[in-house]
Amino acid sequence: MITVSLIEELTLGVHIFAGFVALGGGLGAFVTAKGGRRHRRFGIAYVYAMAVVSGTSLLLYVIEPVSFRLFLALVAIFSFYFAYSGYRVLSRKRPTDAPGRRDWVALGLFGVASVGLVVVGALWYLDGNGFAPVILVFGTVGTAFAAGDLRSFGTPPESGEWIGQHVTRMGAGYIAAVSAFSAVNFLFLPAVARWLWPTVLGTPLLVYLGRTYTQRFGPAEST
Repeated sequence: MITVSLIEELTLGVHIFAGFVALGGGLGAFVTAKGGRRHRRFGIAYVYAMAVVSGTSLLLYVIEPVSFRLFLALVAIFSFYFAYSGYRVLSRKRPTDAPGRRDWVALGLFGVASVGLVVVGALWYLDGNGFAPVILVFGTVGTAFAAGDLRSFGTPPESGEWIGQHVTRMGAGYIAAVSAFSAVNFLFLPAVARWLWPTVLGTPLLVYLGRTYTQRFGPAEST
């Protein structure tokens, strides 16, 4: 007999497995030669695994609609959007390549999730919850990116811009995935530190890599 607890247990198992696949795929894409077959395969595995992580997070919240699971579901959508948009930007390399319907739908869901994180964080802050700063950081970053994407979707991309966006967005999704892994496993750290250390360490690296690859490949795109 299929029970709610069994569905929850199976969903959690799929969620954990997909999380490990995402971590492995993202790392594989990072260390393999860019543009090669292995890089592309690792990248696709990473994006699809992140989609499963996001979907199972939402299902886990539906099964048990508690506030912390709502936060995890919103963060999962947040993480998936960065990975998905980093993948989709590969199809918009030329100035004539416009965002498709799927890009607008993904942006809408991402914007709602980001604003939702801000609202949840604000409510938790008013309640005196010490975890509220983590939620506000994720929500603020996501809302800023959503607003930026909303503006950029109506503007043709500059030549070579896609490579920087691909690197930074795929990396941002990976940072969020590592943050979730750290939150569950690195119990020797304070709760806030478990969530935010990947962002603190990873963001400067992404900025550097984004600029480096844009400079390296941008001129070739414009010729």
